[in-house]
Amino acid sequence: MAAALRGVRSGVICRVFPLSCSFQRSLNTGRGLLPRPRPLPLLLLTGGGYLGYQHYRKRGQEDGAPPPLATPTQVALYRSFPTRLLSRAWGRLNGVELPTWLRKPVYSLYIWTFGVNMQEAAVEDLHHYRNLGEFFRRRLKPAVRPICASSCLISPADGRILHFGRVKNSEVEQVKGVTYSLENFLGPQKRRGSDSSSSFRDLLLSSPDNDLFHAVVYLAPGDYHCFHSPTDWRVELRRHFPGSLMSVNPGVARWVKELFCLNERVVLTGQWQHGFFSLTAVGATNVGSIRVYFDQELQTNAPHYSKGSFHDRNYVAADDQVLRVAGEGGAVPVDGEGVALHRGEAVGEFNLGSTIVLLFEAPKDFNFHLQPGQRIRVGEGLGSF
Repeated sequence: MAAALRGVRSGVICRVFPLSCSFQRSLNTGRGLLPRPRPLPLLLLTGGGYLGYQHYRKRGQEDGAPPPLATPTQVALYRSFPTRLLSRAWGRLNGVELPTWLRKPVYSLYIWTFGVNMQEAAVEDLHHYRNLGEFFRRRLKPAVRPICASSCLISPADGRILHFGRVKNSEVEQVKGVTYSLENFLGPQKRRGSDSSSSFRDLLLSSPDNDLFHAVVYLAPGDYHCFHSPTDWRVELRRHFPGSLMSVNPGVARWVKELFCLNERVVLTGQWQHGFFSLTAVGATNVGSIRVYFDQELQTNAPHYSKGSFHDRNYVAADDQVLRVAGEGGAVPVDGEGVALHRGEAVGEFNLGSTIVLLFEAPKDFNFHLQPGQRIRVGEGLGSF
């Protein structure tokens, strides 16, 4: 009888105070007090906290003092984050069709957060975009990006100028004071002539009267995500470097040396009227997908890759069966000298924001008409002679 009364009393207490009974059962069984460890959330939590601490520490430095570069251990820790996996998951999420009633609230939040100018979009109605991916890759009205007629070189993308200038000693600046190796960035090149003592920079030049220049355009998440041809040129080779997908925002670019060499990227190299020319699309976190319209074979952010590897596709073909873009995704045969691109022509797209790096040969009197950090849009002039 006493046992029955204790059972009834215990039942009443559990209905009134369910948490206390759950805690008591955990004490009795020895289970449920500590959750099972989950490696991925734990890694993200600790890594995020570490990066947050680094960001806070850098904010506390004196204004004007250059931030310290990341140590090899810090870079290795950052690269150990599953950014490629997260980027593939983000890509799948971007492809999920949203209910019509949910599209406007979701896209409006994104527009407000990143300052998107929807008045420039070819379709301003937010209900038109079935998923986030379509919204990110929205097209623009034809008249909103006029091509500068006075400049031989135009901006390939909307974004912000991180750095520009001449390439010296085969080292390129990704931001002021932080460099990366030109050879590591582009990969091995064919030597001109038999002079094996030439520097890597000199190997790219077709004339001693020319110099090598570079410009870096950073695309923020709210920017237009397509990139265009900056001049009339021919693409001879596509080189795809699988790699990490670390953030390429200016703060990280100042912190991680050779960031652009560590991240996944697609390098298009060829010739323009003054010699060597290249356009490189650099991937970043949540930007695992880089699409080049005239190359349907390109597949970025694959689950597995060999560290330090790269994959080439040569567009110079003896059988005259090279393809070039004719509008988005279309292709027609041209001669075997490469893929001909015209100034302002759409070349490809990112799934979010990232970076475009231009490296090109030009006469030594070429001058940039830019300021570090300035906003720039597709079609605006980069420089002239």
